[in-house]
Amino acid sequence: MMAQLQGLIETFRFGDLVDILSVAVLIYYLYKQIRDTRAMALLKGLIVLGLINVASRFFDLHVISWLLQQGMTVLLVALPVVFQPELRRALERLGRGRLFSKSQDVSEVEIDNLVNEVMASAKVMSRDRIGALIVFEREVGLGEIIDTGIEIDGKVSRELLNNIFIPNTPLHDGAVVIRGNRIMAAGCLLPLTQDRSLSTELGTRHRAAIGLSEQADAVVLVVSEETGKISYTYGGHIYRHLPEEQLRESLRAFMERPKNALSFLKKWRAKK
Repeated sequence: MMAQLQGLIETFRFGDLVDILSVAVLIYYLYKQIRDTRAMALLKGLIVLGLINVASRFFDLHVISWLLQQGMTVLLVALPVVFQPELRRALERLGRGRLFSKSQDVSEVEIDNLVNEVMASAKVMSRDRIGALIVFEREVGLGEIIDTGIEIDGKVSRELLNNIFIPNTPLHDGAVVIRGNRIMAAGCLLPLTQDRSLSTELGTRHRAAIGLSEQADAVVLVVSEETGKISYTYGGHIYRHLPEEQLRESLRAFMERPKNALSFLKKWRAKK
């Protein structure tokens, strides 16, 4: 035993260490991507099937072992089709590194003004029970979403936002997309989330906001038409019943560097 261990140590190369670390990082990254998705349940099922397969080989259960092998072949072919949204989301997140990210050219003064204008508009719409969806683009480009709406390319102002979301107008039911401190488009269509575990209290606007935040790192501000409540979504989660000042700080942090937003979000979750 000691001789085998010594031989293994002697033949161990630096490349082997890099190989092991690379696989470990890949496994950890994949786990982070699927831990809050329906794919996590699939992973648990695959682990169970793997244990059954090992047991069937150990006890020479040839029929069960053959069935499992055939089933795994079919499963590997079906996985990319069944979990296409999760795979796409993982690849999009992979491309959010510093190498592929967009530069943030909005100053702190402009960010403060942006947040003030958006919050002033949201408060008016909340008071008047006017539904609204306001998307803040961050590192991941939202060109496809912008293309579904009407081009605006105007500086963010409470007056412009209020006019866009006037009830019974062509742009009322869509979303506004903000890039930097400009409204790029209005009346945009957002993808609905497929999460069936969400509360039945959440309407189409909230589900659309969650759906986009699942696919991109955007922050989506939602004003409920039924209750007038203001909430926001990020990373596939919805944050509701927030005090106004906390909501302002959240938006401000998200519009700054991403690390500031994540730090703020972790602190807020810790308080819950």
